[in-house]
Amino acid sequence: MRLSRIIMALTVGLAVVAVPTAAGAAQPQPTPSATTDPPQPPPYPPAAASLTVNRPTIFLGETVVLTGTGFGPNETVDISVTVTPLAAPAAGKAPARRSDGTTVAMAPVAYQASAPLTFTAYTNAQGRFTKSYKPSVTGLLTFTATGRESGRTATTELRVLHRKQPLPVTGDSIGTPMKLGGGLVGAGAIMLLLTLAWRRRQRFGGAAH
Repeated sequence: MRLSRIIMALTVGLAVVAVPTAAGAAQPQPTPSATTDPPQPPPYPPAAASLTVNRPTIFLGETVVLTGTGFGPNETVDISVTVTPLAAPAAGKAPARRSDGTTVAMAPVAYQASAPLTFTAYTNAQGRFTKSYKPSVTGLLTFTATGRESGRTATTELRVLHRKQPLPVTGDSIGTPMKLGGGLVGAGAIMLLLTLAWRRRQRFGGAAH
């Protein structure tokens, strides 16, 4: 009897211990939430803006066309112009000197306006614009365009030169025309003398007869 009671007690105890384990195993396992955001693709870099001029070098008084692309659609683009004098000595170059050793001052060429100059342009639906520009100074002009909404920027350069003036007339250049004119005058004098001599001969010759 005692042995059967002991066996029964062990059986009941094992059953009590097994019930919580089975209940825990029967509970549903958590599943990923259906509302979890899907993984996002890596962001792509914004489109690069560009700025160009239709002619890299012009003479003062001529007009160029600036073309910008890659800016925001229908936005205002601010453009600034920085002027660098062309007459300044290049970096690392010694300044020009006279025969006596004194330095020649390299003054800016026609530096008529303070830099930067500013103006605006407006893009179309594709983020593109064109703008005519007529420089009033000579030098190396650097244009910087910045979109107000997109923040995109681009730069380009333009070289503006003085128009070449005709060379002044010097003594050497007028020497040849003067020599030619002198020769013609001399030939005319000779022809005149020959004509007078012929007429005189005809006059006196007729009188002798």
